Amino acid sequence: MSLKIYLLRHGETAYSQRGAFCGSLDPDLTAEGQAMAQAFAAAYRSLTWSDVYVSPMQRAIATAQPLCDAVGMTMQFRDGLREISYGAWEDQEQDNVNQHHAQDYIRWQTDPAWNPPTGGETAIQIAARALPVITEIQTQYKTGNVLLVSHKATIRILLCSLLGIDLGRYRDRINALAASVSIIKFTEYGPMLEVLGDRNHLPEQLRQRAGT
Repeated sequence: MSLKIYLLRHGETAYSQRGAFCGSLDPDLTAEGQAMAQAFAAAYRSLTWSDVYVSPMQRAIATAQPLCDAVGMTMQFRDGLREISYGAWEDQEQDNVNQHHAQDYIRWQTDPAWNPPTGGETAIQIAARALPVITEIQTQYKTGNVLLVSHKATIRILLCSLLGIDLGRYRDRINALAASVSIIKFTEYGPMLEVLGDRNHLPEQLRQRAGT
């Protein structure tokens, strides 16, 4: 048996429906987001879980809570799993950011690995704080299933880091819709992507939501 890490993005928030930048902001889930969390718990409660690692942001906690309640697990909070900080772009939509921070926006779109949102974080910085959580899990558990509940950019950056994909392309190569789960299996040859962005645990009406 190998170690498997299930990377679950939090459920829908008002910001994920708007398409506005939301990193360090801390909104809760919408009613639909809460239903997404319940659906994940219903689908995955039968697995034997070794641990649950969670971003300390409310939308991640609310997404992890139904499964933790169902299986009797305690969340392990890690700051490294927080979402990217968008700095001055927080609560803004892309058109407004492009109008007021055009040069930073162009640089970020071209290579977000090294170019941050205005006053925010780069993908390199996210990887530097999030990858140690993966290392901690690997050190603690050689086998079993571990749930990691985090955010869109953070999960995409983690997946690129683990799979050897240029971090500057994380926005172009990997997607992570609301309440989607990706599974990495750790073998003797390193991390293997088994599942990417699955949402089959969601009812059809929730899968049809934008979930950006």
